[in-house]
Amino acid sequence: MTTTAETGAALRLHDPNVRGFASDNYSGVHPEILAALAAANEGHQVSYGEDDYTSRLHAVMEEHFGPGIECFPVFNGTGANVLSLQSLLPRWGAVVCASTAHINMDENGAPERIGGMKLLQVPTPDGKLTPELIDREAWGWGDEHRAQPLAVSITQTTELGTCYTPEEVRAIADHVHAKGMKLHMDGARLANAAAHLQVPLRAFTRDAGVDILSFGGTKNGLLFGEVVVALNPEAAHGLVYLRKMNMQLASKMRFMSAQFIALLEGGLWLRSASHANAMASRLRAAVDTIDGVRPTQKTESNGVFAVLPEGVADRLRASFRFYDWDEAAREVRWMCSFDTTEEDVDSFIAAIRHELRDYRGGQAG
Repeated sequence: MTTTAETGAALRLHDPNVRGFASDNYSGVHPEILAALAAANEGHQVSYGEDDYTSRLHAVMEEHFGPGIECFPVFNGTGANVLSLQSLLPRWGAVVCASTAHINMDENGAPERIGGMKLLQVPTPDGKLTPELIDREAWGWGDEHRAQPLAVSITQTTELGTCYTPEEVRAIADHVHAKGMKLHMDGARLANAAAHLQVPLRAFTRDAGVDILSFGGTKNGLLFGEVVVALNPEAAHGLVYLRKMNMQLASKMRFMSAQFIALLEGGLWLRSASHANAMASRLRAAVDTIDGVRPTQKTESNGVFAVLPEGVADRLRASFRFYDWDEAAREVRWMCSFDTTEEDVDSFIAAIRHELRDYRGGQAG
């Protein structure tokens, strides 16, 4: 029997025709990103960030965010968030965040256990914080019995698919800075926010007063990697040391940086995010016409949230995988990606209609 190792053939273990709406992490790597990785693969480059690609990445980031920033490529979003927040805080610091924030719900306690910080969570109806909501936990300075609220973390777009406007970010930044606090933005889907708002990346980040940014790439067509961007380097301390301590320093960093150069130099970031948003809008427009499906949030990025009748979600998942968001409320989340097609969306819509017809037929019976 001839093996793939002997023939040099690539091994494929999955059916590439299977599509889903579970996560933008399910998608593959954009062909332009794969090409950039291949181009960066020839010859030798200095390791640990002293390579030509990482140097170029800093210049590309300055084109988007302005001069005087600092950039630190890391492996993943959790690492980017923990590293960012650690750099803003002393050992006794706490972070105010939405209760639905990724750092609170989906990072398995990493900010608190690895980062050593207390998270002060605030319930929000749409995933967005406001100055008034922040003030529910922004208190107790000087009280030795309370972790000191010294930073705020907001997510753009939020875990509920909603988007902060530049004015909303500025209002938060001004509010927290006046209290001596610092502002972090989890930008795992930052490109989707810019596509929705139709403004440059810096309009709702650096220009709006954000101190440090976790810039996401994986959810927008990269193989792996995020970048911590210190938009206000004076507010962030020790990033060069903390990155290594947090096991986020890549030896072959050129492959992380080459991806972001390909993403950011020619507008691929915006094309991919705009397409994912458009597919979510197409899905939402259809969902709004389907009796029995109740959308629960505004569709301002690449996700649609909705409530389905009991049992429908499980039957629908036999054809298209997706996740429950709030199982008790029967609320589900449908995510689109850079490679989601109109045919994917239309097939999914047809499946929703089919399952609802069967559901109503069963109810009538």
